[in-house]
Parts: sequence; structure tokens; C-alpha cells
Amino acid sequence: MAITTAAVQALDLLPHSTSLSLVSAKQSLMASIPVFRFLVLLMIVGFCRCVYGWDATTSAPPNIVLIFMDDMGYADPGPFGGDAELTPNLNEMAAEGRRFTDFYVSQSVCSASRASLLTGCYNIRIGIQGALGPKSRIGLNTGEMTIAELCRQKAYATACFGKWHLGHEVPFLPLQHGFDEYFGLPYSNDMWPFHPEVTHLPVEERLRSWPNLPLIENNTVIDAEVTAEDQTQLTRRYTEKAVSFIERNYKRPFFLYLPHSMVHVPLFSGSEFQGKSGKGTFSDVLMEIDWSVGQIVQTLRRFQLENNTLLIFTSDNGPWLSYGNHAGSAAPLREGKGTVFDGGCRVPCIMKWPDRISPGSTCSEPAMTIDLLPTIAELMGGTLPDHPIDGKSISGLMCGEAEIKSPHDALYFYWGPELQAVRSGRWKMHFPHNYRTLNGVPGGKDGMPVKYESSKIGEALFDLSQDPGEEQNVLLMYPAIAEKLRSLATAARTELGDGSTRGSGLRPAGQLESVQ
Repeated sequence: MAITTAAVQALDLLPHSTSLSLVSAKQSLMASIPVFRFLVLLMIVGFCRCVYGWDATTSAPPNIVLIFMDDMGYADPGPFGGDAELTPNLNEMAAEGRRFTDFYVSQSVCSASRASLLTGCYNIRIGIQGALGPKSRIGLNTGEMTIAELCRQKAYATACFGKWHLGHEVPFLPLQHGFDEYFGLPYSNDMWPFHPEVTHLPVEERLRSWPNLPLIENNTVIDAEVTAEDQTQLTRRYTEKAVSFIERNYKRPFFLYLPHSMVHVPLFSGSEFQGKSGKGTFSDVLMEIDWSVGQIVQTLRRFQLENNTLLIFTSDNGPWLSYGNHAGSAAPLREGKGTVFDGGCRVPCIMKWPDRISPGSTCSEPAMTIDLLPTIAELMGGTLPDHPIDGKSISGLMCGEAEIKSPHDALYFYWGPELQAVRSGRWKMHFPHNYRTLNGVPGGKDGMPVKYESSKIGEALFDLSQDPGEEQNVLLMYPAIAEKLRSLATAARTELGDGSTRGSGLRPAGQLESVQ
């Protein structure tokens, strides 16, 4: 009787699924295999999974939930040094999963960052730079494979609820890039007639620079003039759409991409969160985002999907520091959004997957959002695109032991077409470039920014393991390291270019004229 009870309890260690056929299969297995032999088999399988990794050919493909924040700084969530009282659900996620302390985006600005996330490529490779505005006539090229298109290889349901920002014209919208459903804003929520740079002008003149902000469902504009009141409902509406998607697709594998419009300015939260933190508007918005994470987790638990779902939480870049009390924090990192310093490019990242990821664990190896597509491909047994990508699978970092190293020799940081920095291991090298900074001046207040100043950094080498704030230039102390990073940069320039030098591996963005 004791052995039988132990066998039943051991079944709880298997990946959860809501499929009745899988439940029946487990019951048949229990009936057909002697209990002792079953327990031995279970221990062997568990040992092999831990030592040799995931076998996508014999395991149920995992669900993927990717929550992507906008302008959330490294130090905003509690698990990364922020106010823990504001983020209880993220705290729990970190306690049950793995924190990635050295996780990067390819470029610290909206469209470029999102292009890399979804395609596994440096944004410069695929022609997406900066933040595409409402007058842009380019977008993500349909020749690029997105995570959603990858997941469709295995009959996943796919959905995007939130900010897209990879082209607002119909040929570039999510449904043309592998998503079954879309609901959200086509670009940033400040790209509207109430942008701070035009609020002093008459409405007619404002509209010439910033037209009304649309809300889109699938390929159709359902609200041509999003108001401030509408924006207070965005986080809740995205969350409700996400919960509904899980409820409707719990019997099949799914990929849910939830790119929130917040905490990008202008900041808005629902009425139930306004003033709730007692610590200002930014904290109220952060509390609602944390609530949203909790809703997703609760829904996964309700359908017994949590154990076989990879849940990822990260951000598109660091904080927009010029907005002061409406911006987050990247402490102790240097600078913020719009720079290649770690305050702009290093972002908080938490991954949770109870069947695979050790609870309360930490990874300090360098990794980047470009690594998510090839990692997901490995986990689900998918086929990578024929064209070159830059990401590498980090399943070992995600699920392995502490001694596993980054699969990258180096990570490269471009601003526009200019290669400005490279990281290899604990070392980061900057090449001479101009950058924006507040130079110690306080940021703005209550949604109004202050102006940046321009500064310049020469060639510099930093040991991030000792100096995460990139303050002590040790270039002269480590000439061999510096020469190695210069050599890596030279190879990157050949493939991806630098400034006016065009790389051999570049592909064009989608052009509106060519796809209509």
C-alpha cells in the first residue's frame, strides 16, 4: 500500500496537461506496469531529464507565455532591488523560478528591441531601427520567422495582446506574422496628440505631428481615437484578453505574447489601482502590472497548466530617465533607455517552469532576447529558419546547473547603425561614441520630461563583475582582453556593418510599397 501511494504521488511530478487522453494514458500505465518497475522507470526518466536536458521528441511541448514590459528598468521589480511590496506576484515568480541577472536587449528602444525578441536576430540585421512612428511606411519583413510562426509548426494557438510596434499598416500587423489573434496599440502610447512636445500647440497642429492613437483588433481599427480614459483600461483589457485566450486554448499548446503598453509614459492605471500604492503614479502602475502577472499565473493553475508552461517576464529596454518620477530605475547600472550602457540594455528577466527550472535559482551568465526563439525551437522540437539568426539556445542556462556558460562568445550593442559596445563574459568594451545623459540633473515631474545633454565616451573597458555601473575604465590594465574584444567587434562589423560600412549579412525591413 505504501509503495502504491508513493507511485501515485510520483505521478504529480510528471508534466501537467489538461488533456483527458493524457490522463487516461497515465492511468493505463499505472494499471499495466508493476508499481515497483514503474517507480524505477520514473526515477530513470527524471534523472535523464535533469542530466541530459529536455527531449522534445518524447515530451509534451510546453506552453509559452511571454510578458514583455515597456521601459521597465532593471531595478523596478522587487526581485531586482525594487520595492518588494509593489510586486508580490513577481516576487513569487522569482522564488519559484530563475532570475537572469545579466539579460540584455539588442538595442534600448522600442521597435528595434521587439524585432530582435520575435525573430532571434540583431535588429540591425533585419532593418528595424529606433521606434517606428505613425507615419512610418516600413515594418517587420514577412520573410522573417517570428516566434509565433515557429510555434505554428507544432499547431500552437498564438496570440498577441498589447503594444506591437513593428509596423502599423495591415501588412505588418501580428496576424501577418503568425499570430491567430491580436488586440492592442500599434505603437507607443505617447504617440498621440497629447505628446509633451506638442501640448502647447492648437489641436489641428498637434495632429500634423501626432495623429490620433488607434486601438486595433486583429486587422481592424476598432477605436480610431484612444482617449486618456481608454488608456486607464489598457492593462486590464490586455490581461482579460490573455486570460480568455488561455481558457479557450487550454487543451492545445499555445504561445501567448503579452507586450504591455506600460510602464511607458504617459502612465495610466485602472481606477482600482489609482493611489493604491501611496507612493505615486509609477508605483500604482507597477502594482497593476504585478496584478496582471498574478492573473496569468492563477489561470494557468486553474487549468493545471503551470507545470508545463514556460513563463517569461522581461522588458524591452531600461527606464526613460528624462521623465523623472514617471520613470523607473536601473540602479546600480549606468544611464537608461536610448544608450548602450547597461542601464539601457540590461533588463530584468524571470523565467519560471516548475517541470524544468529550479526554484529560487539565479543565472548570471550573459544572454539576450535574441536567444528566446532558438531556445523555444529546441524545447518544442521546431525547425529554425533557413536564413541566419543571431540567437542561440539558452536551455542549458535556463534549466541547467550554475557552471553552464553562455553560448555566446560576445553580445553586440548597436545604436542605429553604429557598433558602440561589445560584451564577452564579464568584460564590456565601449568604442568611442556620443550618448545622451542627464549628467546628474533630476528628471522631469508628472509626465513632463527634461532635456538630455550630449556626452562622449572614448574607448573603454569595464569589468562588470566588479563594476556594474561602468565607472572604472580598466583598458590599460588588461590590454589582451581589450585586443580580444576589438577582434570580436571586427568580425561583427563584417557581418552586421558599422556606421557607413554595410555588413554582408543585412536583410531589408518590409516596405509598404512592396507588399501591397
